[in-house]
Amino acid sequence: MNAASERGVVPAGVLMPYAASTEVSRGRRHAESSPLYRSEYQRDRDRIVHSGAFRRLEYKTQVFVNHEGDMFRTRLTHSVEVAQIARSAARALGLNEDLIEAIALAHDLGHTPFGHAGQDALNRCMKDYGGFEHNLQSLRVVDELEERYAEFDGLNLTYETREGILKHCSMAHAGALGELGERFLHKRQPGLEAQLANLADEIAYNNHDVDDGLRSGLITVEQLNEVALFAEQYREVMAAYPALAQRRLLHEVVRRMINAQVTDLVETSRAAIATAAPRSIEEVRSAPAPLIGFSGGMRTRLLDLKRFLREELYQHYRVRRMTAKADRVVGNLFDAFMKDAHLLPPDYQRKIAQVSGDVQNIAARARVVADYVAGMTDRYAIGEYERLFDPARLT
Repeated sequence: MNAASERGVVPAGVLMPYAASTEVSRGRRHAESSPLYRSEYQRDRDRIVHSGAFRRLEYKTQVFVNHEGDMFRTRLTHSVEVAQIARSAARALGLNEDLIEAIALAHDLGHTPFGHAGQDALNRCMKDYGGFEHNLQSLRVVDELEERYAEFDGLNLTYETREGILKHCSMAHAGALGELGERFLHKRQPGLEAQLANLADEIAYNNHDVDDGLRSGLITVEQLNEVALFAEQYREVMAAYPALAQRRLLHEVVRRMINAQVTDLVETSRAAIATAAPRSIEEVRSAPAPLIGFSGGMRTRLLDLKRFLREELYQHYRVRRMTAKADRVVGNLFDAFMKDAHLLPPDYQRKIAQVSGDVQNIAARARVVADYVAGMTDRYAIGEYERLFDPARLT
């Protein structure tokens, strides 16, 4: 028995019975012939990577606005990092790596410009028209908004990928989503790949916000040493490499923080799966609680880290200044386009015309405007704002 087997690691390429597989997939919304040299989930991943929404993630912010520095994370780099973490953990648990990569790469496709600040602003604009939530918007992108194929709108992804994209959903929205919304109505679980992608997202953004926060100078090592998860790894690295340059030292600390969380996630999840002993993905979905998760001790440390980031980084006055700007840009753009649809590009004007026959259909008009604003990159949104409101900009 090799070392990997002794640790309980599943050999590469081996799927456990409870993993998602194309043989038991619930299929696509529109029937298609099977791909010749790829699995169905590989096809999903490839369609996501080639989509316009995926390319735009390069210029959508994570915490810092895109033009603030070339070294800060964007939604694109974040999504790639989520996929790396998710695939590593999926392989250890015998889950479907192609599916979890597709979910990870697609999970932020519906994000607005300016990160959570943009989402909050757009949600306020849409409060009378059904609200705005980026998970639902990501699903809307892959189901409807991408226009690349002759026979259907959207990307026509498999049910399992779409299930993973829709991490959260209100009861009000779930009722309108058909089969995909049933798990929220009946309190069922998603597949293990979807559960794991959700927590890989959490690992990536927490730890990489630490890295970007330190790089920006908005938070300090001294402050972070009050956070147990950081302090534990910092002490170990300092003891092992006392002369290490500060930048490399911090990279080593963050690397070890990620490794500690992934290890805890895999080992805790493996134990939960063994106790529940699901024999299929449907038994995973019928479980009373998620089977992928952290230990109690790690969850406590993660909550402490999230509290720190919320109070010291996301509420930092420099971040709040950008948040205020994002609120003005998104809010004013939305209001301008709602008042005068002729300010929109021609293809969006046509979409407005299609839903404007009924005077009661203002919610549909607002949704088209929200689609346009949500699809903007940071710099495009700033450019649109200047073109509309800066008298010196004539084009």
